[in-house]
Amino acid sequence: MVVRQYALMRVDRLLTNQPQWNRRQALLLLAQGQVRINGSVIRNAEAEADQFAQVCVNHHIIQAGVAPQYWMLNKPAGVVSATRDPQHPTALALLPAELQPQLHIAGRLDKASTGLLLLTNDGLWSRRITEPALKKPKTYLVTLGNPIDPDTAARFAEGIHFEYENITTSPAQLQQLSSHQARLTIFEGRYHQIKRMFGRFRNPVVALHRETMGPIALDPNLTCGQSRPLTAAEITAI
Repeated sequence: MVVRQYALMRVDRLLTNQPQWNRRQALLLLAQGQVRINGSVIRNAEAEADQFAQVCVNHHIIQAGVAPQYWMLNKPAGVVSATRDPQHPTALALLPAELQPQLHIAGRLDKASTGLLLLTNDGLWSRRITEPALKKPKTYLVTLGNPIDPDTAARFAEGIHFEYENITTSPAQLQQLSSHQARLTIFEGRYHQIKRMFGRFRNPVVALHRETMGPIALDPNLTCGQSRPLTAAEITAI
């Protein structure tokens, strides 16, 4: 059985992060048996609680304790990757209502783009997907306005220099599918990166659909706007 590893915090630090207790008071609460984690009395200041544990002091809840959540969504066009927006429908609004206050988006898509969006309440897990240094591959189906230049794949493999940020993109993998369509794998997530890469060839991106993030692939049974929880194998693959 694979055991999930969550972000942990020492219980004394968790208590002193509350405005009403300093370290001395926190240690006293522990010594008096006033602290419970998931119902068990904790006296050891070095004991650790993860972000999903329920923590109570004198029967008052200071950390509610929730179940970890991991979801995939097949994002439609016209939906923004945000928790709230005054003008546009949001991706979170497509998830079950009881989950919406808990979740955040791991790896956004712009409003016009479609496809795989991952949502979770596990910050450590989402950083494993989105941290640029880890270079998790992300694959997109790209539809272009003009025929694909024959030099595109070679140029993308070398990296494209963006003058404004003075950076060069990591080598990308382009598989041409037709004159106007390709499958592109990138290993970072710069601002409008794919559109800017094809922009070097004066070739506008007319549709962008994300198929994979790291080892997780969009479920082909999900139609636009549908979502489902990740499987145990998908969660632990990250």
